[in-house]
Amino acid sequence: MKILIIEDDKKTADFIAKGFKEAGFVVDVCNDGHEGLDRLLVYDFDAAIVDVMLPGIDGLSIIETIREDGNQTPVLVLSARRSVTERIEGIKVGGDDYMVKPFSFSELLIRVQALIRRNQSASSKSSKPDANLMQIADLELDAWKREARRSGSTIPLHAKEFGLLEYLMRNQGRVVSKTAILENVYDYNFDPQTNVVDVLVCRLRNKIDKNYDQKLLHTVRGMGYVLKSE
Repeated sequence: MKILIIEDDKKTADFIAKGFKEAGFVVDVCNDGHEGLDRLLVYDFDAAIVDVMLPGIDGLSIIETIREDGNQTPVLVLSARRSVTERIEGIKVGGDDYMVKPFSFSELLIRVQALIRRNQSASSKSSKPDANLMQIADLELDAWKREARRSGSTIPLHAKEFGLLEYLMRNQGRVVSKTAILENVYDYNFDPQTNVVDVLVCRLRNKIDKNYDQKLLHTVRGMGYVLKSE
């Protein structure tokens, strides 16, 4: 599952991002209103958490704009504004839920998960493909249930292995660099000067490819890794 956080306070944004990554989400963070709006209009997300007071364009205007564009991404409004009137305004412009700062991360996670489930239920009724069900060749991944299978057999994966597989699945056919893996799977914004990525890729490859004739996880020398069926 992929979530967008639009929050100008970097400390708060990093705290939320860390929690959702630990819960198995792929996370994008924007600290500016215009950048956040652009991301929502261009890319697909399972949900978004949007602060109200943002530089560039405020959170309510972001929600109003994407709704006018037909974008139905579930949005939870996160704000320091506490009055009932302000909460109502957040829902009126198209927000799906509203939480007041300071907040409990556990509650935030549960609320976002509930929004995603509700949206998936509505989508399934309109026969829209489930973005959390991914497949390449005979390898399947259910991001919501946290399950991976190949040829119908369940593959036991640790958290980081699952995170890497989900990231590769969402980018299948595209080469992803070690730096991208460090940022999206390990939440590192620096080079740790270790071979953690190589080790993780090796562990995942042993689990999804070792006992199968068709290899799916490939190394592109000098560039990174790609999940594809040849």
